[in-house]
Amino acid sequence: MTSELSFAPEAWTADELRQDSSWIQRLSVLEVAGFKHALTHAKALNKPLLEMVQADFPLSDASRAALTRAIATTQGRWGMCLLKGFPVNEWDEADTKLAYWGMSLYMGVGRTQNRASQVMNDVRNDGGDYKVKGGRGYNTNAGLDFHQDSCDVVGLLCRRTAKDGGTSKVISSIKLRDEVQRLRPDLIPVLQQPFFHSYQGTQDPSQPPFYSCPLLGDDPTYFAVRTNRKNTDAAQRDFPEVPRLTPAQLEALDLLDQLMPSPLLCFTMELERGDMQLLNSYVTLHSRTPFEDFDEPDEKRHLLRLWLSVPSSQPLPAAWEEYFGDARAGAVRGGVRGSAITPDFVAYEQRQASALGMPLKSWVPRVESAHDAQQN
Repeated sequence: MTSELSFAPEAWTADELRQDSSWIQRLSVLEVAGFKHALTHAKALNKPLLEMVQADFPLSDASRAALTRAIATTQGRWGMCLLKGFPVNEWDEADTKLAYWGMSLYMGVGRTQNRASQVMNDVRNDGGDYKVKGGRGYNTNAGLDFHQDSCDVVGLLCRRTAKDGGTSKVISSIKLRDEVQRLRPDLIPVLQQPFFHSYQGTQDPSQPPFYSCPLLGDDPTYFAVRTNRKNTDAAQRDFPEVPRLTPAQLEALDLLDQLMPSPLLCFTMELERGDMQLLNSYVTLHSRTPFEDFDEPDEKRHLLRLWLSVPSSQPLPAAWEEYFGDARAGAVRGGVRGSAITPDFVAYEQRQASALGMPLKSWVPRVESAHDAQQN
């Protein structure tokens, strides 16, 4: 698979997204049958997820093509895809996780997502707190700040919906940049300066608890934005050794907060059971509204999240390498290491990268000191 983009992502407004549904794809009966057959085969093998290969989840040509189209759509015009029609009402929780992981073997290399170094996360309210030290959003019922996940493509498979709320919000970060350029062109170079962000406790034990990453990339060909105000504020709050945000940087963050939820930019969608939402993390930002759950445990809102490194990904700004580990197009990168990387994960990562033809560096912490970042 090539890492060259045949067509690049473009800026879009919420209205433009409503008027063109080409980013929404629905599985055919034949494609659904292929996923069901592969799941039956994988269940009979009963292999641990990290030991599975594509042959353990044998997809038909039609089903495999559906996943290929979906990933390709995330790398093009809209930077996102909604793939509808997975038969989650026929699958219990274990079946859904096995099927989703089997699909991922055709899409990319899974990345670890939290302190426990898990490769698949349950997005549901487990009583967590969001805007506290070490807080994450996926295990709460809180509304979330606009952000992107630490991967090329984030996938959410909707297993159960909320009683009320939990509406997904997505914006084009290219259009966001364009609006900053229109309103405050002086803040564009500010967004390309180093900003420090908290890992929220998800770093490897050899890493400091914060990292440096500009919010806006500087490559004229390959666009990239990365922002999560909560983690930027947490670095200021929790780590006195981190450089203080300048007045201009605070102005830039405040302007982003003003623009992101605006009707011009913010597109909302209700994820339904059996929907898979795939977002290109470099050209979209997403959030959600708060939600209220049903009382019955298996009716509560439940999505499964994968962070994927994909073969068709773009190159990243050199200044992002400290966080992502590798800036090369199509390379295995991203995720957070956490404190529980296992030999099984390392073997999976190497095997899956080889199967997809993706370059893979041996992981070492890449750390830019606060002093060095201030000098850049």
